[in-house]
Amino acid sequence: MRRRTALLIALAGVALLSSCDTVRYLWQAAQGQLSLLRSARPIADVLANSQTPAETHRKLELARRVRHFALTELGLPDHGSFRSFVDLKRPHVAWNVFSAPELSLDLRTKCFPVVGCVTYQGFFREVDARAEEQKRRASGDDVMVGGVSAYSTLGYLKDPILSSMFTSSDAWLVRTIIHELSHPALYVAGDTMFSESYATTIENEGMKRWLARYGTPELAAQDAQERGRNEQWQALSLNARGQLAQLYARNIPDAEKRQEKTEILDDLRTRATALRREWFGPDASPAPRQNNASLGAVATYADLVPAFEGLLARVNGDIPTFIREARECAAKPKEARAACLQGK
Repeated sequence: MRRRTALLIALAGVALLSSCDTVRYLWQAAQGQLSLLRSARPIADVLANSQTPAETHRKLELARRVRHFALTELGLPDHGSFRSFVDLKRPHVAWNVFSAPELSLDLRTKCFPVVGCVTYQGFFREVDARAEEQKRRASGDDVMVGGVSAYSTLGYLKDPILSSMFTSSDAWLVRTIIHELSHPALYVAGDTMFSESYATTIENEGMKRWLARYGTPELAAQDAQERGRNEQWQALSLNARGQLAQLYARNIPDAEKRQEKTEILDDLRTRATALRREWFGPDASPAPRQNNASLGAVATYADLVPAFEGLLARVNGDIPTFIREARECAAKPKEARAACLQGK
């Protein structure tokens, strides 16, 4: 409770030195986080309650096993997270708002205490996220709003398991728990790509080891299907992103850029819709239209993963050693971190 109160006081102190918009934003963030902590119940109590739905019971048992695996077999540090449960009674815990200029893939950034400068703003109420979306659209930006199922407070608080984490597959749940438990061990303020690529690398390795030791053929097939679909979607997105980057770099009138941008995004939507119908059948709904904000965020979780995987291989898969080496790279200037991961 002392740690929780200290965080809220720190946020309030920053708010007093900030603009009205920042005050409101930090206040809703503090209130939303405090509401989660107040609603959390020990997992053991939820499991012992005869009124707990069978599927919630099953998912909580799985979550508890994965947490134990991540701490004991992967060697991730224990910061006390994922020992309690919150039934949100809504599909997402929060909504992130990303935005980018009309003719650029560079995401707008906001800077806050603890996390540094990030490429999104998170809201605990969808109505607040939509209001921010409208404000940014009115300024001429491309905007994307995405629902969030889980996140990490980086070890500052004891994060609960959330009901929103149960809305997807078992494979996704295993990956999410490993991913979020890796963040407190290493987070680089102001470098989202480094931090997320690091956590994604541990997620991938952790899932591989979970499947080898505890997996079933059904879980392996589920994970392979989801990974395959994600790779197909990412390939489409990165191709369109590359086309847009080349377009925006050209010395041509903005009107021509807007026309070509529309053509690239129309083609992406056509291809993405074809993919969805290949996956889910001919009656699947059309793919949502993408823009600079959604495509600007595509590389965040993946660009440095190959470099991190190379580092993991050099330390023979020992994750605690991997984390120590990654911390040494994180301490270097931002422009030197990728080379450090490659052993240069």
